[in-house]
Amino acid sequence: MRDVLARLRAEYLEMPGMRLTPGQVQRLCGVERTLCQCVLDALVTEQFLCLYSNGTYGRTSEGDVPRPRRTAYRPGRMTGGELEPILRGLVADQRPTGQ
Repeated sequence: MRDVLARLRAEYLEMPGMRLTPGQVQRLCGVERTLCQCVLDALVTEQFLCLYSNGTYGRTSEGDVPRPRRTAYRPGRMTGGELEPILRGLVADQRPTGQ
């Protein structure tokens, strides 16, 4: 069963967006129906796959986790250190004044 788990995990990682029915998984891995269902159940339990309403299995999250893009420093652009005093001043301006 471990070999089939590893193979199916690799197939889903290789092809983001792939959704397969149990019959398709069975043919892809060349295993009998009972073993195929056990493997699918195990991957759903560990939250690697989820079962969609149309009866197909797919990844719970597709591809890499999105990360913020890094921006290159451009002259004339303010840095965090330069913005801090300005932001502090804005916050101070919003404080209620004594009456």
